[in-house]
Parts: sequence; structure tokens; C-alpha cells
Amino acid sequence: MSRSLFAEFLGTLFLVCTVVGSGIMAAGMANGNDAVALLGNTLATGAILYVLITGLGPVSGAHFNPAVSLVFFLRKELSFAMLIGFVVVQAAGGLAGTMLAHAMFDMPLLEAGQNIRTGSGNWIGEAVATFGLVMTILAGLKYRAEAVPMLVGLYITAGYWFTSSTSFANPAVTLARGFTDSFSGIRPVDMPGFWGAQILGALAALLVMRWLLDGALSASAPDNKAG
Repeated sequence: MSRSLFAEFLGTLFLVCTVVGSGIMAAGMANGNDAVALLGNTLATGAILYVLITGLGPVSGAHFNPAVSLVFFLRKELSFAMLIGFVVVQAAGGLAGTMLAHAMFDMPLLEAGQNIRTGSGNWIGEAVATFGLVMTILAGLKYRAEAVPMLVGLYITAGYWFTSSTSFANPAVTLARGFTDSFSGIRPVDMPGFWGAQILGALAALLVMRWLLDGALSASAPDNKAG
């Protein structure tokens, strides 16, 4: 249990450090071009997800995300005690990741985010982003478990660009990004709306994929009445 918890802490730390640090770096080099800054932020995030899930997946499952941990709890693949432990260390790891990124760029360790991210468009974007993330994980685990690190990295890379919210899709990352006044930040007052949308998206994906994947299994089974 201690190794799993530390893996979740460490993975979330490096995930957030990459999101925040690459956002600071990209914004500083983009000369005000938000599209270029977002591209730099996107590539770094997709790449680190592949690395972290590949390296830490065998230790903890590489959730790094309370919404994903909730889904696995509801699937009875994670105990309630582990769910609580995962959520706590993911939140702590995320905040530590923000602090580490700020320290590397000589910024105050924690600053309230100022980027306005609110309204129905952003909330729908977060619900879609999290639905798609959970869908990707569950379908990948069923059909191509070895490909999950790449699938998740590619999905989040795409999600940065096709969702209105730039695909946070993660309550712990949302919390951590509420304490960076940088390109990747979010106002703390906007975080609850993102959290609600993320949980709704994750639960919807669990229900849909449970029906869809169970149906696919039934459809592929041989007809015992034949012949």
C-alpha cells in the first residue's frame, strides 16, 4: 500500500510539474502567441503521461487522477481505504508539482490562478474531456492493455485542442492549477465547476462503457444453441 500511495504521489507530482512548467516555458517563448504556447504545453503533457503510466502503472495502476480512482472503486477494483488514500496523495502530489515548477522558474511557490475558466462551455468541455479519458482507459484495458500509456497520452494531447476547457479532466490537476498564476492556471473560484463536470463525465463514461463493453463481450460469444 505504501508503494502504491507513493507512486500516485510521485506520478501526480511529475504530471503537474510538467503541465505547469511547460506552460511557463512555452508562454515565455511564444511571444504572446497562445496557440504556440498551447502546442508546447500539449506536447509535454502527452509525452509525460506516456512515461509515467508506463513506469508507474505496474506499481499503483497509474491513476494520478481522483476521477479515475473513483471509477476503479466503483468497479470494485480499489478498496474505499485505497480510494481515500489515492485522492489525498494525488492532491498533495499535484500541489507539490506546482511548487516544484514554480521553484524552477524562480516564482512564488504558490500563487492563486487568475485565468477565468467558467461557464457552461467550459463545464461541458470538462465533462467531455473526462468522459473520453475514462472511455479510453476502460476500452484500452479490455482490448489492448499494453497500449494504455500511449492511448491516454494521445487522448489528452487531442483533448487539449478539441475541448473548450483544454482538457484538465482531473480534479487533482485542477486543484494544483488553481495555485499557479501562469498560462496553465485557473481561478480557485472556478475549480468547483470543473470538479463537478469531471465527476459527472467520469460516472457517465463508467455507465456507458459498462453497457458497451459487456454488450461487446456478449455479442462475440458463440451461440450455444446453434447446431
